[in-house]
This record gives sequence, structure tokens and C-alpha cells, in this order.
Amino acid sequence: MTLRIDPRDVAEIRVFHKEQFLGRTICAELAGATVPLGEIISSRNRRRRELRGIPRDRQTAVDVLLELKRGETVEKTKEKNAPKPVQPAPKQPTPVLKRYRNE
Repeated sequence: MTLRIDPRDVAEIRVFHKEQFLGRTICAELAGATVPLGEIISSRNRRRRELRGIPRDRQTAVDVLLELKRGETVEKTKEKNAPKPVQPAPKQPTPVLKRYRNE
């Protein structure tokens, strides 16, 4: 079962089962309420930023746990997390254009 809502009209919920539309429900208390588009956009952007941070936090936790399991000290972990000096990127060879017979 899938429930879908239009963020601009939170009073109506559409119900689907196995990709077939079953019907819609309307909340009488919210029937006249609307949500401004700017609020929807800022809320979505805030949630995306939160979700982007989760993998980074988890990866950091996994790295620390693996280092501790291997017997490395926490001090070494702090040194590894220190910012590294920026090195210029190596020059990439210029790609050769491929020419075709009918050009």
C-alpha cells in the first residue's frame, strides 16, 4: 500500500495498492490549510543536508572502531583527521579527438 500526498495540500491523501488507485481521504480539520512553497523547499533542503551527514558520521565511526580493533591509539586517529596540505592535481593528458571516415 502506498500513500501519496501533495505537499501543498496536506488535507488530501491518495491511497494506492499494487500501483492501482483506490481512493482518497480528506481531513476536515486541514481542508482549508495550505503550506507555502518556500517552506516546503526549505524543509526539503534541511532534510537533505541532514541525510548527507549520516553516511559521513557512520564512516567516521567505522574508521575509528576499525583502528581501535587493530590496536592503533586514538592519538593516531586524531593525527589522521588533521587537514592535509593541498597538492596540485597531476596534469591529465589531453584527450585525442577521434575522427570518423565520413567527417
